[in-house]
Amino acid sequence: MAMPLSNHSQPTSGERSYRIAVIPGDGIGQEVVREGLKVLRSVTAGDVNLSLSFESFPWGCDYYLKYDRMMPEDGLEQLRTFDAIYFGAVGWPTVPDHVSLWGLRLAICQGFDQYANVRPARLLPGVRGPLRDRTPEEIDFIVVRENTEGEYSGAGGRVHQGTPQEVAIQTSVFSRYAVERVIQYAFELARSRPRHRLTNVTKSNAQQYSMVLWDEIFHATAERYPDIATEERLVDAMTTRMVLHPETLDVVVGSNLHADILTDLAGALSGSLGLAPSANLNPERRFPSMFEPVHGSAPDIAGQGIADPIAAVWSAAMMLDFLGEPDAAAAIMRAIERVTETGAVLTPDLGGTATTTDVGDALAAAVSLESGAGDRAKQSTR
Repeated sequence: MAMPLSNHSQPTSGERSYRIAVIPGDGIGQEVVREGLKVLRSVTAGDVNLSLSFESFPWGCDYYLKYDRMMPEDGLEQLRTFDAIYFGAVGWPTVPDHVSLWGLRLAICQGFDQYANVRPARLLPGVRGPLRDRTPEEIDFIVVRENTEGEYSGAGGRVHQGTPQEVAIQTSVFSRYAVERVIQYAFELARSRPRHRLTNVTKSNAQQYSMVLWDEIFHATAERYPDIATEERLVDAMTTRMVLHPETLDVVVGSNLHADILTDLAGALSGSLGLAPSANLNPERRFPSMFEPVHGSAPDIAGQGIADPIAAVWSAAMMLDFLGEPDAAAAIMRAIERVTETGAVLTPDLGGTATTTDVGDALAAAVSLESGAGDRAKQSTR
């Protein structure tokens, strides 16, 4: 099922055309994005009124080694006119991680005010997760992460470097404005789901300023959403909740750092980080939003052709859904479910022997079948 990410969807009738900026980035990002584009092209082949044009940008660690920058100085201006950004991964051993991350991914997230990072966690059909006897119905939730400030605001510095008196200060920044908008987004997302349930994750017992402010804003916002059942959990207790009782979760909202860590655990509970998609959203659409798999560049398996492309393909489905193409997004999700449930074409992270390309081909073929079924259904109702 496609996931509603925005209340500002465009109509799905008539000719629809979207320009997508593609940044494959580093490592397996290049491999999985290639398969994601293959699946997206399969979607457009099944819908004559849907047009996607792609422009690729060679930014990343190789670019940094040539130009001492992760992207050009006017990189954001180059991306600004696109409808969405399709991103692979960033990071390689030749470039310090803090340089690569801040120079590309975080620069885009903050520069385009992509303040809602949305990460679904589902146990897909046919996938056996690490939690014994858990079913797909029991692991199906979404984490909303504040994405522009908090613990990753970039505020701080180092003094007396190289001396015994060296000091590093990393300051978390929590503004009422930023906290209010991401919590409101989480409430709206919870309202769009059948269970209407939202869990607030903080550490307000120990972080008595920032997290107490967060909690106060959550409580005030909850008063405007009487139809949403709410609860609160400390982040350390939330880790045990996710492992012991994942079936109790629906939508979860947390700060930049807390939600980042929790979603890696969520990916593992879903069976593999290779299944973890994400969306970096500017819900008001003042800037393009960015869609990427969570797994990173994975230098240890890059170039071996065994990276799982499902997270990248799922992220592409989220992109289409946000652009206002729920039918196309749903076709991709059904294709993913068909491939995982059948189990014949899976990469090693899911116990299979297929290559990245094999899975991409299977997903593209499944999308073609879904598109054909959709066309036949439409004709039968005329």
